[in-house]
Amino acid sequence: MKQNRGGKKYREAARKIDFTKKYVFEEALRLVSEAGFAKFDESIDVAVNLGVDARQSDQQIRGAVVLPHGSGKSAKVAVFARGDKAKDAEAAGADFVGAEDLVEKIQGGWLDFDKAIATPDMMAQISKVAKILGPRGLMPNPKVGTVTMDVARAVGEQKKGKVAFRTDKNGIVHCMIGKRSFGAEKLKDNFSAFFNKVVRMKPQTSKGVYLKRLTLSTTMGPPVAVNPQDAVREIN
Repeated sequence: MKQNRGGKKYREAARKIDFTKKYVFEEALRLVSEAGFAKFDESIDVAVNLGVDARQSDQQIRGAVVLPHGSGKSAKVAVFARGDKAKDAEAAGADFVGAEDLVEKIQGGWLDFDKAIATPDMMAQISKVAKILGPRGLMPNPKVGTVTMDVARAVGEQKKGKVAFRTDKNGIVHCMIGKRSFGAEKLKDNFSAFFNKVVRMKPQTSKGVYLKRLTLSTTMGPPVAVNPQDAVREIN
């Protein structure tokens, strides 16, 4: 949750930033790190305002990307699979593996996992708990690679720091690219992986300016606006 903008520490951090300016990426990243004031290792978040109409299905952006240096968060992965695929998931390091038994646990209130992966044949069973998983962002989806027969690869990607993203109702994509402690180079690498994918996913039906606004922020700190075209140069 963002810090109350009336808070003393937030106001002190905000004084370091010129909110009328769009910074080059490296300067923005430095300012974001300096403006962070929480005692814990804050996440670095990216928000991209896109020139899309999120009400149109062909203009919705949804995808996932493996961050080169991970997200800084250790994900608990649940896999819905049977037989050999269940064994593959266990060997790949999945935290929980099951089939109907996992569905029953979720129906009973269990949700002790961060990511869910499923083989296609399990989706009929998982549909029974879609109303529980969906609102929490835990529903397996082929568009982000979490409905697959290659469960071992999917588990490996999630453990390495694969993050999913999608446009909200205002056409904004949010993504966490790491922690303040990562340092500039790792954060830059992670940002480039995410931003490059968003740029490449521009819908053909999107007209006008695609990259309208780009900001970086820490979990608790103020946002820093980045020049989108400078960010494009960073990934090229």
